[in-house]
Amino acid sequence: MGGEGRTRRARLERRTKETAVTVVLDLDGEGRSEVATGLGFLDHMLTALARHARFDLELVCEGDLEVDDHHSVEDCALALGSAVDAALGERRGIRRFGWAYAPLDEALARVVVDLSGRPAPRVALGLRRERIGEVACENLAHFFHSLAVAGRMALHVDVERGENDHHRVEAAFKALALALREAVASDGSAEVPSTKGVL
Repeated sequence: MGGEGRTRRARLERRTKETAVTVVLDLDGEGRSEVATGLGFLDHMLTALARHARFDLELVCEGDLEVDDHHSVEDCALALGSAVDAALGERRGIRRFGWAYAPLDEALARVVVDLSGRPAPRVALGLRRERIGEVACENLAHFFHSLAVAGRMALHVDVERGENDHHRVEAAFKALALALREAVASDGSAEVPSTKGVL
């Protein structure tokens, strides 16, 4: 564990006139999750993310779904990214970089992450449908953007192939999970992994 045994957990609440989100995150968990966003497909993706990253995650969102799904998807991503940032603290003793490929049947996704402290999202999901379940496909790309900004990370998400949009998105979330699992892992030191001395 990075930071000389520091507990890498965070709990935070994000409340706006549009949503109320509560997140409890443990980066050194077992992949357990309790997720309730009011959006079944988003719940499915966040559950897969926690499972494959081996993060313990509790995330509850009460959003203005009578308007649409945008605020809930965005604020869940912002809250989760902020929780990752808080749990990492000074980011000492972490590998910092992570990358992974993940297939889901015919779909294949690649995610590369740098926990650099500098938000830089690049997302190419290549979706063709307008919606998956209750979630607009444009908001799924926005999820990755918002996560990168709040988590202060460079995040490159590329879905390289896939005929089924559900498969394309799920492969991307699973690749994200695997890349984050690698990036937050201990490198065996208590150093900040940067020539600047700070991330």
